[in-house]
Amino acid sequence: MRKTEWNDWRWQLRHAERTAGFPGVEAVYPFFLTPYGKGLLRFPAVRKQMLPDPRELRPVPGCVPDPFAERGSAAKCFGVKQRFPDRVLVMASDFCAMNCRHCTRKGLLRGAEVVRTPGQLALAVEYVRAHPRVRDVLLSGGDPLTLPDGRVKAFVEAFAALPQIDVVRVCTRIPSMLPMRVTPALVRLLAKSRKVWVNTQFNCAEELTPEAVAACGRLVDAGIPVSCQSVLLRGVNDSVDKLFALCAALQRARVRPYYVFVCDPVSGTGHFRVPLEEAKALERRLAERIGGLAFPRFVADLPGSRRKVPIAGLGEDSHDKKE
Repeated sequence: MRKTEWNDWRWQLRHAERTAGFPGVEAVYPFFLTPYGKGLLRFPAVRKQMLPDPRELRPVPGCVPDPFAERGSAAKCFGVKQRFPDRVLVMASDFCAMNCRHCTRKGLLRGAEVVRTPGQLALAVEYVRAHPRVRDVLLSGGDPLTLPDGRVKAFVEAFAALPQIDVVRVCTRIPSMLPMRVTPALVRLLAKSRKVWVNTQFNCAEELTPEAVAACGRLVDAGIPVSCQSVLLRGVNDSVDKLFALCAALQRARVRPYYVFVCDPVSGTGHFRVPLEEAKALERRLAERIGGLAFPRFVADLPGSRRKVPIAGLGEDSHDKKE
């Protein structure tokens, strides 16, 4: 293997592993891991996020396959989902550079409504145009940055061209799991409209490798704001020391620690969930350790809620409470 091959994101995807020795689990929740991702398995906190676990098949009370009713809840437009009046989510892809074992859409991507054709994209744009309160478009999936540059460009330009749109949010784990995808050419096309923001996910400081930091730096240097939405995960980042290390590393990389989410109540993720009172205690202790610029908001995404809910105001029985 030559260095040029290793640094080619397409080579990484072509040489990814699709089996990990857990056939029963993988039949329900697929496995996918690039050579770059495989190199991160030396870190226990990363390994827990990547490798299948038999506990994924154990039913957990309160955890359901589709807690946010995304299947069949498209906003009367193929591949478009709208839970809030000022923003929509567009399913741009059903593929990721790694199948995170804690994913919100775990088990939902196979057969998902994904905008793939110019005609489908045109209909999505018209839907947004017909809803003038929408000012923020989230490109999600899957991971939109697993698409070729031309398709990323088509999505970004189509929505950025609407005068009502202030922000095109690219929701991606590429900086942490496939940083070589953040090429100079990709950065230029993302920066062109001056409307793109990148929301990424790092869950432990070990994920901020020199390659990942450099990828984030290319985005920030081009004027693209980069924020991190972490997930609070048992055995990964459920201590104040681990959260401090993560937030400090993000700040050094010029990435804003934005949210720490309580793990969503999704089937197959129950073993990752941290009890609410423990999460509150971690939030309080972290606030005593790190300055406000590096301190994320600890929130829960509750089915039926009209916002992301700060966990400090939740009761023990509030994981399924509507706001």
